[in-house]
Amino acid sequence: MAHHNLDSLDKKILRLIADDARVPFLEVARACNVSGAAIHQRIQKLSNLGVLRGSQFIIDPEKIGYETCAYIGLNLKHPESFDVVVDELKRIPEVVECHYTTGDYDMFIKIYAFNNHHLLNIIHDKLQPLGLARSETIISFNTAFDRQLPVSTMRLGDDD
Repeated sequence: MAHHNLDSLDKKILRLIADDARVPFLEVARACNVSGAAIHQRIQKLSNLGVLRGSQFIIDPEKIGYETCAYIGLNLKHPESFDVVVDELKRIPEVVECHYTTGDYDMFIKIYAFNNHHLLNIIHDKLQPLGLARSETIISFNTAFDRQLPVSTMRLGDDD
């Protein structure tokens, strides 16, 4: 994976927009002592490099009825079918993350369900037909915290 050398201005911009993606570019420009056009160009550069991947509103699943969050370790009968299984997992709207992993599982997914009964139906009706040898489900009671990697810990360049 490519790592990008970013300067202190990039780092300051990232700090400001990581806290609030809706902060106006002119406000970021004032805080950075540069023009709005310069901020726009830097944001575009960071997006083109893949450092920034979009901006979005975060929907709280519980507030819209998804009261059960679970992590499921999946073992495939045929591990060579990873790509096919991933394509099928993308078609299950309740699956919000999928990771290839080392250790006990071929892949690890995060899933939201309305309740435990709904979770059981998803596992039985949608996951099992994908060719699972076995799975292990861990239900999350509550998220202690959820955050992005802080900008201050990133290796961004030599001049900061």
